[in-house]
Amino acid sequence: MTKLAVIFHSATGSTRQLAHAVAAGASAVKGVNVVSLEILGADIVEGRYINTALIDRLSDTDAMVFGSPTFMGSVSAQFKAFADATGDLWAAKKWTDKVAAGFTIGSNFCGDQLHTLQYMQIFANQHGMLWTGLDIPGNYDPEQRNRLGAQSGLIAHSTDGALNETDLITAHYLGQRVAIVAKRFTV
Repeated sequence: MTKLAVIFHSATGSTRQLAHAVAAGASAVKGVNVVSLEILGADIVEGRYINTALIDRLSDTDAMVFGSPTFMGSVSAQFKAFADATGDLWAAKKWTDKVAAGFTIGSNFCGDQLHTLQYMQIFANQHGMLWTGLDIPGNYDPEQRNRLGAQSGLIAHSTDGALNETDLITAHYLGQRVAIVAKRFTV
């Protein structure tokens, strides 16, 4: 059984909606067990992420999909605190060869959301993980998925908290894609 975790922080609920769509997509792939893990503000004390139980749950996963809203051109402070708390795992190469992907949402069409995905990709690469982007050319898909054209992962856009249905469909697809890729590496 392939194990996939969706790890995310959501400030207003829109990133949570995307996370649920990613998890649903991954769950639709036979032989994949999915868990959603939310990074909460209460898990951060004096700027340090202290929920070691959540981090420990990631040790036996085969794939991780990271999600964060884009704030000031990067991941949220809560997501960054989580990432910083994985330093000991990095040093011990605990996540090497796990499959990874990411998604984000912002209120501007640009808003530097790509940088958020690039941060997640660098974070995954530092852990020796294998990054999986979208394989859907932006604006060339019959279903209109990947409407904002990011190949590195899912970028969604919302100004009022209401998600575009196409972004949710793309999130579902991203979950499926990561699950299928992860199954190739699961013995």
